[in-house]
Amino acid sequence: MNIIATEIPEVLIIEPKLFGDARGFFLESYQAERYAAAGIRRPFVQDNMSRSARGVLRGLHLQNPKAQGKLVTVLRGTVIDVAVDVRRGSPTFGRHVAVELSEDNRRQFWVPRGFAHGFAVLSDTADFFYKCDELYTPENEVVVKWNDPVLGIDWRIDAPTLSARDAAGRHLAEITGLPVYGEV
Repeated sequence: MNIIATEIPEVLIIEPKLFGDARGFFLESYQAERYAAAGIRRPFVQDNMSRSARGVLRGLHLQNPKAQGKLVTVLRGTVIDVAVDVRRGSPTFGRHVAVELSEDNRRQFWVPRGFAHGFAVLSDTADFFYKCDELYTPENEVVVKWNDPVLGIDWRIDAPTLSARDAAGRHLAEITGLPVYGEV
């Protein structure tokens, strides 16, 4: 597998090695020792999958406490996936990394603990799959406003379809109780 560093050192783009021929393809989507060597060491405890239509934006979500690291990929379709550093005291606080994930590029995106995460669907539909290193606890969920101007995220869609929860997200500057750099 190929590990691509990003502007935020903890956030990684992963390109699994693909073996293909006229019959189709094979790839190893996860192997603990290889991912540990890349710095992804916590065991995964929950897998999730969602299907969304073009223009749907999910995010920006995080949990605190009980922060989650997420290894995300797209099984069908194309999304723009975003990780925002929301760790108080971090040298990259408020900065983000955006990557296109698709069924064609087969990339994975490592969103570490202490980062808000979201994605927007660019294709007709997208099947989005992710592994989490902590269980989902709705009482600990925090939603950052997807279009907070301070974040400057280009979602590549103009008028996204949002859930009520995501539409009610708060600006990063208004949120108290964010994770602390070095403690997640």
